[in-house]
Amino acid sequence: MATVIMHAVVSVDGFIADENDDVGPLFDWYFNGEVPLVEDEALERNHAPFRVGRRSYEYTGPFWNSIGATIQGRHLFDLTNGWEAEPPAGEHLLVVSHRPKPDGWHPEADVPFFDDVAAAVAEAKRRAGDRVVAVCAGEVGGRALELGLVDEVAMDVVPVVFGSGKRYFGSVDTHHLLEDPDVVVQGNRVLHLRYRVRR
Repeated sequence: MATVIMHAVVSVDGFIADENDDVGPLFDWYFNGEVPLVEDEALERNHAPFRVGRRSYEYTGPFWNSIGATIQGRHLFDLTNGWEAEPPAGEHLLVVSHRPKPDGWHPEADVPFFDDVAAAVAEAKRRAGDRVVAVCAGEVGGRALELGLVDEVAMDVVPVVFGSGKRYFGSVDTHHLLEDPDVVVQGNRVLHLRYRVRR
């Protein structure tokens, strides 16, 4: 059975981007080290050549390798053009959107669109098998948490304060208890944390 992990890089005050979708220094740690995070040449062509510190690699490498499917919302899809149908981690990409897939967008790619978060998670779990389903943080991740579909919350916390912007948990406005972090890894300009969701 797949584990569903909500994930993103986040500021210490809980934002994954500013109001204009600028991530500022949040992704700097992806480029401040000597170890390649992605070893697939095709993926590296479609994504930045990530080079992270050794401790970040020891955590992030196995985490990314464990991902079987990734779920993103329509906003992130539009910002990234759906990563050109090749997510940075995992074989499968699924999109939650009330709008249909854009006409002519990678017709060869098996990237289904869902207007329901629960249906997207169910299909992602089917595709991932016993691997991880990564749900991108923000509105879709927050909705999945509210629905009780998230098993763990993973944050790569960067020492910057945004003050305002796009919230890690989206518009979640109710209490959700997490267990104490079972992963705490200090990287170079990033703190990797992972929490199980308390049931």
